[in-house]
Amino acid sequence: MVSSDQRRRQLAREKFERQQQRREEARRRTRRLTVIITSVVAVVAVVGVGSYIALDGDGKDKSDAAASASPSDSPSASESSVPEPAMKIDKKAKYTMSLNTNQGDIAFTMDAAKTPHTTNSFKSLADKGFFDGTKCHRLTTQGIFVLQCGDPKGDGTGGPGYTIPDENLTALGKAGQDGTVTYPAGTVAMANTGQPHTGGSQFFLVYKDSKLPPTYTPFGTMDDASLKAVKEIGAAGVAGGAPDGAPKKAVDISKAAVDKS
Repeated sequence: MVSSDQRRRQLAREKFERQQQRREEARRRTRRLTVIITSVVAVVAVVGVGSYIALDGDGKDKSDAAASASPSDSPSASESSVPEPAMKIDKKAKYTMSLNTNQGDIAFTMDAAKTPHTTNSFKSLADKGFFDGTKCHRLTTQGIFVLQCGDPKGDGTGGPGYTIPDENLTALGKAGQDGTVTYPAGTVAMANTGQPHTGGSQFFLVYKDSKLPPTYTPFGTMDDASLKAVKEIGAAGVAGGAPDGAPKKAVDISKAAVDKS
């Protein structure tokens, strides 16, 4: 017989997955609209002037800097507007990502040997100042216990304009009968759209053991002081008293850096 606590956790997981799925569906609708608009523009250009409109010198639409202007998460690999950053990290090393926030410093270690694409992407983004001036937009306090950050738009729909592959998905063990594994407190993992290989820049900090499907790349581990800081944010709850939403203690990231440990 399923206990009430188990049922609450199950409902929270299902809500989390529905939200990810809705973002994926919105992204697909946006892509279809973009294809239609692009086709119309191309026809007009050919008919009107007998030539085509070239993109700016770098070969990319200027809107790809932070992701699509429409409500969508990071695009899938086939829809990426910019390529994944070239691999520049030492795959045998460990790196530390440090976030200076108004709620205290948060740091976590990344193992490049286990998550090279994720580590390389985060170092590339941090070096460009991508995370500076962003906020952690989502806190969940029931069923799963996570603080989600990394969205330049601050509403859960933004990304870097490219996606990275899933990595290290077997690190937390085999899924149980309920299809989940435990993401231990202190874990840092990638958010995604609910589809494989759709991680971008959004990530979540687990401040209490949480059961989720093993489909979110676990790529970092917080130190004790950082976990304590995130727990305090979680303890303050969600703005308005709901179990899921913007944290009551707003978390603003002033500076992010990734350095070799």
